[in-house]
Amino acid sequence: MQDYLKAHQTWLVDFYQQRNWYRFSPLIRLNFLSEELGELSRAVRTIELGRDHPGKKVKNDVEKQANLKEELADCFDQLLIICSKYEIEPEELMALSEAKFTKRFEND
Repeated sequence: MQDYLKAHQTWLVDFYQQRNWYRFSPLIRLNFLSEELGELSRAVRTIELGRDHPGKKVKNDVEKQANLKEELADCFDQLLIICSKYEIEPEELMALSEAKFTKRFEND
């Protein structure tokens, strides 16, 4: 998985650079991430509570799941770009997360 994650991040940075999107600062990226989080929130709400909106087609379960995955991927990509901007390896974050929780709950 680590190789795939790094390969995707490399591809993503190249894709953004080709379109001149990589030039945006991490601060601007946070705004993009906030926008994507809003879309993720709407996707989760649609699954959990439904979404009654005039003029919008009601999605079936397959469409809801596909939309959820798309929005999760969009958020994930913004995080990968921010990692790249600060030269942080995503794997390092996963290791830090595991170490933090292991230490916090070591007496459980």
